[in-house]
Amino acid sequence: MSEKKSICVFCGSSGKVDQAYRDAATKFGTLIGERGYNLVYGGGRVGLMGLTADAALAAGAAVTGVIPKFLEDYEVGHQGLNELIITDNMHDRKRIMYEKADAFVILPGGLGTMDETFEVITWTQLGLSKKPVVLANVNGFWDPLVALVDHFVATNFAKPENRNFIQVADTLEGVFPFVTEAPVTHGKVESKWV
Repeated sequence: MSEKKSICVFCGSSGKVDQAYRDAATKFGTLIGERGYNLVYGGGRVGLMGLTADAALAAGAAVTGVIPKFLEDYEVGHQGLNELIITDNMHDRKRIMYEKADAFVILPGGLGTMDETFEVITWTQLGLSKKPVVLANVNGFWDPLVALVDHFVATNFAKPENRNFIQVADTLEGVFPFVTEAPVTHGKVESKWV
């Protein structure tokens, strides 16, 4: 049997968001497990992060959380995971999530979600990554970001082909065609970051 693919989900740690986003996090976690994927994420028990992890676990996915020590208490590190990795800093967190993932799916979130997303997109632009990056555009949440990236291209701050680094799925089910063809790469990547 071939190794399961792992999807890294970037999303918000806030629980004070519209119920539609909370429902989407739960549904996406369920879909990850039902479709035979594993989950890698930021390791928190709260907000959309916790909802995604709990649903993935309930649906049979193996779930790995990666959280820096200084955030473990703030984001309430999830103790019910298959694996919780505690790092020294944010850079190590992102590196480990990258190494353990085969694709990245971006659910609604805030500035931390943007930090993680743009770092992975930048790695792709620089040729350091070929892993899919998919925006789960729940209720048009990511429309302003897509418009901003299009603005980068229109004003020559990004090349037209850079726009293709970001896939957009208007439904949660629509995420999976973008990750299905991605090769299993986790555990086989030599880190280019120190």
